Amino acid sequence: MGAPLVFIDGDQGTTGLQIHERLQGRKDLRLLTLPEQERKDPARRAQAINACDIALLCLPDGPAREAAASIVNPAVRVIDASSAHRTDPQWIYGFPEMSTEQSRRIASARRVSNPGCYPTGAIALLLPLVKAGLLPADHPLAIHAVSGYSGGGRARVDAHEGAGASHAATFQVYGLGLAHKHVPEIQEHAGLAQRPFFLPAYGSFRQGIVLTIPLLLRQLPAGVTADQLQACLQQHYEGAVHVEVMAQKDVQATQHLDPQALNGSNQLRLAVFANPQHGQVLLAAVFDNLGKGASGAAVQNLDLMLQHAA
Repeated sequence: MGAPLVFIDGDQGTTGLQIHERLQGRKDLRLLTLPEQERKDPARRAQAINACDIALLCLPDGPAREAAASIVNPAVRVIDASSAHRTDPQWIYGFPEMSTEQSRRIASARRVSNPGCYPTGAIALLLPLVKAGLLPADHPLAIHAVSGYSGGGRARVDAHEGAGASHAATFQVYGLGLAHKHVPEIQEHAGLAQRPFFLPAYGSFRQGIVLTIPLLLRQLPAGVTADQLQACLQQHYEGAVHVEVMAQKDVQATQHLDPQALNGSNQLRLAVFANPQHGQVLLAAVFDNLGKGASGAAVQNLDLMLQHAA
């Protein structure tokens, strides 16, 4: 039996190109991509997706749903990088580190939904604290994040790197209707009982994210301290290859957070900053929106699924 055949549907988009690059040279799989003239042919795409072992959907939500619906071969397994199926109970959520069982679920799944970039940071910070009872599920939460402009897809990349790049905004806050499509995903997978407030922004750098969540200790259960929050995250991610929690001595020595610090990697760095005098805490996550926030996570999930197939 030959190496598994992996089909990337949408390999010319930002995420698809990055996945293709990460898989180049691999001997344990075969890559199937369609020539340019066939990429928009529904019949040819349906044929390709039904001929592969694992399909990676790097498409907008609508086309991703159509691609998934076109599968008639029961042996085909799918990783969807769009947001189309992230709250669908029939799909396994592709964040391996969210629990001790999640890697196993992903490995054996037929359908995996890759997490969104912003939700990756928010869920990583919030879920362990909610599960441990240190953060009430109904706590009012405000999440702020700044991403590189590649998070806006090809149109925003072109705006910053194309002919009119000199006129591109250096910083833009968006999602002002407070209805960003990532909010339901964050609420569900972080175990929150109510909708968090989420305000995203784009900076004039290509990739990388800093996501922050402020907390007031007086609003948390009695006796909860910043040290307990940090210890909870440390314990939850102990042994995790791709998630690191900053030690307190490193947090205390940190004066700035660089959204580009982990670019090109599949790492996610978490930290708990605190001002004990005022009872204030800041949860923070730094990662590459094209790495752990997209293509790196997809390849991590692919590897889990390939290991199970082997």
